[in-house]
Parts: sequence; structure tokens; C-alpha cells
Amino acid sequence: MSQFGIPNLDPALEADLIVGMAEVEVFLREAIEGKYPLVIETSRHLVDAGGKRLRPLMVLLAAQFGNPKAKGIKEAAVVCELTHLGTLYHDDVMDEAPLRRGVESANNRWGNTVAILTGDYLFAKTSQLLADLGPEAVRLQALTFERLVIGQITETQGHTDGKNQIDHYISVIADKTASLLSACARYGAIISGADTKVVEALTKFGEEIGIVFQLADDIIDIESTSGESGKTPGTDLREGVPTLVTLQILESNDPADAELKKILSAPIVDETIVIRTLEALRTHKAMDQAKEIVQKYAASARKHLETLPEGKAKAALVELSDAVITRSS
Repeated sequence: MSQFGIPNLDPALEADLIVGMAEVEVFLREAIEGKYPLVIETSRHLVDAGGKRLRPLMVLLAAQFGNPKAKGIKEAAVVCELTHLGTLYHDDVMDEAPLRRGVESANNRWGNTVAILTGDYLFAKTSQLLADLGPEAVRLQALTFERLVIGQITETQGHTDGKNQIDHYISVIADKTASLLSACARYGAIISGADTKVVEALTKFGEEIGIVFQLADDIIDIESTSGESGKTPGTDLREGVPTLVTLQILESNDPADAELKKILSAPIVDETIVIRTLEALRTHKAMDQAKEIVQKYAASARKHLETLPEGKAKAALVELSDAVITRSS
């Protein structure tokens, strides 16, 4: 297993990615330098907390289908990570989250106003970087940011008449999570000068693998018996956050699910009930149904890769999509 969590990664490609990601990491910190110490401290708070850096990695992988050394690749990778981090500051305010990536959240440490403005500051920094990448990159960022906001609004609003909760949920994560991964793949492809058909295939792959990542996390939150996912099992239950597995039950008309539906309809504050509910969910048919949906999206994501030219980059993306399934099955 490579350090990026991609099995069977070509050694030469892995070496290139290690160098590229190290450069991105340095530039990520340089990009948020400024005149004001507090702003630097707050904006670096989540940068220093680490994370998977999946989004810049997606940019670098997509760039392999053109010229991976093209000017602007590193900048695009940083744009994607800063955009992601900016949304986390705002999400934590909305969710009143005390922790993020294992450290105290910015809103808990400095207050909601500073956390919101820090997110805004990171978005401003992305705009500065994008100005040098050209109008196509700026337009892509604008469309992506629109989807990120719409996803948050529709999640807050809840499902509307004519759309069941599961369809609503998937549309929310498509906007809130998948849109940015799709943009990452597209940035890497267009800036590297990849063929138009390759650009479109990678864009669609990024979208669907983004959905897979979130749905896989839903399953891990229930199936995991430890914190290996970086998240305490049952966190979504405690917070009353609907996920793919629990929504299968909430949408169920089976009388046998009546008691479980009642429990899942609100945050669970009793730890004994959390443990008991996790045990029930792990053996419930809703778990198998959720896994089938994840498999469906993963298969669709891999389908988009079929049109890509053969090589180590394509093999890496195939392995990446398979690794998402493995971690949730």
C-alpha cells in the first residue's frame, strides 16, 4: 500500500506524487501568509491539523494525462485544498462542532465570527491564485462554489415534496462533496493540456468517486469498531445526522423497523442506546442495501475510466476507486 492509500501504485508515479505533494504542502502554507498574525494563526489552524489531502492528490493524478509539470498545476491543487478548508470552517460554525481533525475547532477556540471570517479569507486567497490561472479556471471555481453553497442550503432545508430522503441526501452530497472532487480532476486535466475527451471523463469520474467517498464514510461510521477511520463510530447517530444506512430505515414501511425508526429520528444522547443501535444497524438489511448503492456508484465511476489511455495514472485511479470500496465492505 502506498502512502496515499492507493494499492499497487507504480513506484515511479508514487515518487513523482510524493515530490508534487510536498511542493503543494509548502505552497499551501505560503499562500496564506499575510500581514496579520491572528489571521495567519487561524487560517493555518486546520492546515497544520493535516488531513488526507485527497483533493490536491486528485489534481496531480488528473494532470498525469497531460503535462504534469505544466505551470499552474500546483496552484490549482492549493486552490482545491483551500476551498475545502474554507468550507470546513463554515461547516463547523453551522454544526457547532467542538473538534475538527482531532483538534479544537476554530469556532470553539476563537468564536463563530472569527471562524466564518477565516473561511472567507481562505476563499479570498483562492481567488488571488485563480486570477493567474485564466478565465476557464475562474469559471470552474465559480460553478463549483455555487454547488457547494446550494448543497449546504438544500441540506439545511431538508427534502421537499416529490423527492424521497435518500434521493435528496445523494443530491446534497453530490453538491457538498462530489462537486469539488470533480473540479479537482477537471483542474488537473485542463491545466495539463489533456485531450477534451479525457477532461470530460475525469470530470465525471471525480464527481462519482466523490459520492462514493461520502457514502463509504457513512458505512464506516457504523461498521467500524474503533477510531481507525479518524472518526469515533456512531458519531452521526449522536449528532442526529442522517446517512445512507439510517435513511434506508427511515424510508422503510416494514413494521419491524418502527422502534428503530423512532430512535433514529433524533440525536441519540444515551451512550448505551448508541452502542445498541450500532449493533442493530450492522446486521440490518439496510447495511447491505447501502453497500449495493455504493457499489453502483463505484462501478459507474470506474466506467468513466474505460475511455482513458492505458498507463500508470489510469491504473492508479482504478485502484483508488477499488480502495474506496474495500474500506467500506
